[in-house]
This record gives sequence, C-alpha cells and structure tokens, in this order.
Amino acid sequence: MRIGIDVSQMAYEGTGVAGYLRRLVEELLKTDGKNEYILFFSSLRRRIQNSKFKIQNYNSKVKIKEFKFPPLLLDALWNRLHILPIEWLIGDVDVFITSDWTEPPTRRAKKATILYDLIVYKYPKETDKKIVETQKRKLKWVKKESDIVFCISEATKRDAMEILGIEENRLKVI
Repeated sequence: MRIGIDVSQMAYEGTGVAGYLRRLVEELLKTDGKNEYILFFSSLRRRIQNSKFKIQNYNSKVKIKEFKFPPLLLDALWNRLHILPIEWLIGDVDVFITSDWTEPPTRRAKKATILYDLIVYKYPKETDKKIVETQKRKLKWVKKESDIVFCISEATKRDAMEILGIEENRLKVI
C-alpha cells in the first residue's frame, strides 16, 4: 500500500502540532516495514532538513516530495477552490493523511486527517482571524471527505461529534 502524509507542519518545530506529527510519523516508519510512504512537504521559506526529523533513519520505502508553495497559495487551491488533487504532486497513493493547515482533494485515495482541537469554533475571538477562517475552510472539507478522522484526545472526539457533526464511527482517538 502507498500511504501519503502531509508533513508540512513539522517545519514549525516547538509547536504541539509539529511534535505530535513528527512522533506519529517516526513511529509509523519505525514499526511498518511493508507499506511505502510518500511524505508531502511544502513551505516557501522553511525546509524539512531543518527539522529534527531525519529520513535516513528509516527504510528505503520512504520518499519526501518537497515543494516551495506558500501556505496561502495552498489554502486558496485546496481549502477555497478545492482543486489540484494531491496525486498530481506526489503520485498515486492509496491513502492520504492530512494534518493541520490544508485539505487537498484526492483523485482516488482514501482520506484521513488528524484533528488536534476545535479552538477555532470554541474560542474564535482568542485566535487570529486568518487562522480561524483557514481552519474552518479546511474542516468543511474534512467533514465532507475524510473517511477517518484521527483525534488526539477523547475531548477532541466529543467536539468533532458535537461541533462538526461527524459520525462517531469515523472518529478514532490516537
């Protein structure tokens, strides 16, 4: 199986999202010797090599596809217009896992996303307006298209059911 993962948020070391995502990907690569992984990374100014994440520590079934798209461009293409399937950039995958900022469409791949919290709904006045708008656009597509939503806690799972209306059978706590 070919599994794609958006690891772009790993460039923001020191954040909870970056730490969680890095540890999750490291554990997947360490324990799974049979699947092939395609890691999508995009940042205009940052590079994945600056991250603590070192690809050479893992098997040869891992490839990083690195791009220099600004986050605002990907927000426009994926969250607003919902065009440019991820497969056009990384090749065909069976599953694509998104993380924090954008929600690309897929051609055929099943979709999963990692849901950290719903602060943009619970405390929008305490969050930057652009972040609230971007997250809400992304979450609209998550609700419509994600086959599974990985929640980082039981509280996030409850919020996903209550606030977003996502069915419990699509939510898994990891």
